[in-house]
Amino acid sequence: MCRSIKTLRPPQMDDVGDDDIRAAALQYVRKVSGFHHPAAHNREVFDQAVASVADATRQLLDDLIVRGSASR
Repeated sequence: MCRSIKTLRPPQMDDVGDDDIRAAALQYVRKVSGFHHPAAHNREVFDQAVASVADATRQLLDDLIVRGSASR
């Protein structure tokens, strides 16, 4: 679906920062909405969607147990 979104879990990426998570969330919302840059009347809902996806992504990464990895 979103080929430019990188795998963020170990062992592919051990040091994931907020910028990495936000970039992935932004790419996802852009793909789903079909807007690269939303119009002013959609900016608030677009930004909220990015924040929600980023929060869900952070929670997922924090809670994942990856076998054979030093993480969790």
